[in-house]
Amino acid sequence: MSEVDRAISESTGIAFCTRTQEGIGGGCINQASKLSGVDGREFFVKKNQLSFLTFFQAEARALQEMKDTNTIRVPTVIAHGAAQAQAYLVLEYIEEGSSGPNGQATLGSLLAQMHRVVQPHFGWSMDNCIGATPQPNPPSQNWVTFYRDHRLAHQFKLAENKGSTFNGAQALLDQINSFFTTYTPHPSLLHGDLWGGNAGYDRDGTPFLFDPASYYGDREADLAFTYMFGGFSSAFYDAYEKEYPVDPGFRIRKTLYNLYHELNHFNLFGGGYASSAQSSIDLLLQNL
Repeated sequence: MSEVDRAISESTGIAFCTRTQEGIGGGCINQASKLSGVDGREFFVKKNQLSFLTFFQAEARALQEMKDTNTIRVPTVIAHGAAQAQAYLVLEYIEEGSSGPNGQATLGSLLAQMHRVVQPHFGWSMDNCIGATPQPNPPSQNWVTFYRDHRLAHQFKLAENKGSTFNGAQALLDQINSFFTTYTPHPSLLHGDLWGGNAGYDRDGTPFLFDPASYYGDREADLAFTYMFGGFSSAFYDAYEKEYPVDPGFRIRKTLYNLYHELNHFNLFGGGYASSAQSSIDLLLQNL
């Protein structure tokens, strides 16, 4: 019995023995596969180098916290650990189907319900990662300071370490309070990496989310990222707005929040994300 099989057996209370292992594509960070057991049960497994174990632990905690809100569906965490010099995370395998006529609206409404749950502070209980980039999450009572120091300034520093700087970066950091003069968010549990590729529908058409990079933050940060790569319909936004109306200042803060992801994508992949980030900085400075 493999270490992963043993972990599944201990977690579920039913002996599990892998019959087949099928690779699953789509991710750029982890090795993913579907384990099918001799008893017909199926599980989703991620593997990475041993140093990634803490990130899998953070993902497991995030999924459990999202599940505990009793709102949007997420895969159930089965086990995580280390085996054969690799870290692994075992999750419920959810067979993907397609969205029904109300799928996007249901997703928007459930996300808004999750965001309505007030959390104790900004930050989180542990650090995690966004893609392969470490994401610091020290507890904080001040959202603007947290976002300035541990999101934007953190990414600017990573870019500087690569030899890249952005015009106006320090001016933006110094004046970031200007975007919050009439808006004070409460801490919400965020998915943290909410693009269309991390949302799906099960065989019944019920929406679910996966691959979180969670922390407690302004819910607008989650909503902003849904615009960056598309994949969410007007029904999604209408349902979210009906459940939890968005402050008018989101129009410009959307750019502020997506700047974090533009910088992260630049630090991970380079390319045209530098010009996207610079354009966002220029726009934000014009709207001070």
